Amino acid sequence: MAERRPDKLITALDIGSSKVCALIAERGEGGELTVLGTGQRESRGVRRGFIADMERTEVAIREAVEQAERIAGVNIEDVWVGFSAGGLVSRVAAVEVELGGVRIEQNDIDDLLDAGRNSIDPEGRMVLHAQPTLYTLDDVRGVKKPLGLYADKLGVDIHVVAADASPVRNLDLSVRSAHLAVRAIVAAPIATGLACLSEEERELGVALVELGAGVTNVSLFAGGMLVGLAAIPLGGQDITDDIASAFGTRRSQAERMKCFYGSATNSPRDNHDMIDVAPMAGSEEGAEPQRITRAQLIAVIRQRLDMLSGEIAAALKALGFTGPVGRQVVLTGGGAELKGIADYIQGVLGRAVRVGRPRGLAGLPEAHAGPAFATLAGLALYAASNPTDLRAPDPAAVRVGRSSGGGLISRLIAAFRSSY
Repeated sequence: MAERRPDKLITALDIGSSKVCALIAERGEGGELTVLGTGQRESRGVRRGFIADMERTEVAIREAVEQAERIAGVNIEDVWVGFSAGGLVSRVAAVEVELGGVRIEQNDIDDLLDAGRNSIDPEGRMVLHAQPTLYTLDDVRGVKKPLGLYADKLGVDIHVVAADASPVRNLDLSVRSAHLAVRAIVAAPIATGLACLSEEERELGVALVELGAGVTNVSLFAGGMLVGLAAIPLGGQDITDDIASAFGTRRSQAERMKCFYGSATNSPRDNHDMIDVAPMAGSEEGAEPQRITRAQLIAVIRQRLDMLSGEIAAALKALGFTGPVGRQVVLTGGGAELKGIADYIQGVLGRAVRVGRPRGLAGLPEAHAGPAFATLAGLALYAASNPTDLRAPDPAAVRVGRSSGGGLISRLIAAFRSSY
């Protein structure tokens, strides 16, 4: 393994319902990120974004990370993990202190942030992020750097993202069981937004729709921050299951049909293009493959998409995504790779829709440069941004995280013992 500075390495880990993928990047002197290696394994222990089988999830995590390590030629000890299950909530807490017209010093800002830290009320949830966003000087809002200015009152808006505690703990335990320390658990919409949305888009207002395998996350950005979240328990796996059920074939064959021949839009030619459908295992020996038209396949896909797009439209309305026509919707996730999906969703929502792809990383392999890997790339970008976080540290979590490291050697020993 090559000798590289550990403080320059960032490892992102995205644990989804269909795949577990890892990415190792190195931060350059100018802050740029270069991808050194990636790894991917099928996810068999996650359902609708929640850990359902810890043992299978642990194996997939270990194998994905080890593949990335081999390609990168490095050993890693800790990871930044994405959390994409439902139950995420986003709020903004405002805190203000009296200054009496004096010039703002660094200790004034520190005191304000301490007051903000003490005012955070998770309401029984686990806080994933508590980040100061913009400051307020008297009646002037949106100040980024108040240091050195004069004010009677100094305030700050703190963006708080929290989640149900049990799913977060299960995710944390799965990663640590693979002998990896957890640097942070990051809300997937925040990471995805960094990878796919420009700063101006996040400022003006944009909706991000991540079409995952088991869950579709709808998030709203405005004023430069995440301001609304909704989770829909439907995704690409439901389309695959519909195809498998409708044509009596295996899920793997149904997934292949969806990827190679599927589309969200149709054309007259689809009535003439024929597709061979392999029969389900256990069918009569020597049974001939069923032949269907591409139009039949698209009809099944469209039926599920009609349901999903209706849920997306309702979620956007509930989040208050109204106003200027210029506001747009950005699609990410594996479902965004379906042919014609942007045009279809645009027709349903009546808004500009585009497919978001990760950017900002040099050396990203073409296989991992699509919308399905936006969260993975965003996790690396989030880690490189070195965000300020006002969460109170959990000594128990820190202690466990440090003792659970060990890199490749520890994981190899664990794998050896589990085999015998």
